[in-house]
Amino acid sequence: MKNLFDPSDNKEIIERINRLSPSAPACWGKMNVAQMVAHAQAPLRIAFGEVKRKRSFFGLLFGRIALKKLIGDQPWQRSLPTDPHFVVSDKREFETERRKLLALVERFVEEGPNGMTRDPHPFFGKLTVDEWSRLQWNHLDHHLAQFGA
Repeated sequence: MKNLFDPSDNKEIIERINRLSPSAPACWGKMNVAQMVAHAQAPLRIAFGEVKRKRSFFGLLFGRIALKKLIGDQPWQRSLPTDPHFVVSDKREFETERRKLLALVERFVEEGPNGMTRDPHPFFGKLTVDEWSRLQWNHLDHHLAQFGA
């Protein structure tokens, strides 16, 4: 299983982010590529403890069940629902957002497990560092595939 703490898996994600172009069309979904790159930063900021959200009632009921599917080896389904707090619908500047995302991905491998928050995820609850890492890799993989990278 790939994870964002592994230097080679992390490098793969960085290379894929660098292959994106500002005009890349989406294979599915409503976001353009600049919005996707901005959106992809939010889960990383949660993992670092920079963004704090309360546990949702829906997450309390179904978070652990959903997590098992989302940290596995299978690609995520297209057009999964997005937490409204993380929807990016305004105009974004692609290169600025890409630089921010690259810095977060690089920081993930540099800080390693010690950089992860001990706070529960707002939907999935308490996560191990392995679950944080696999969830982040799968989320990035999903959105990079959305734009052909």
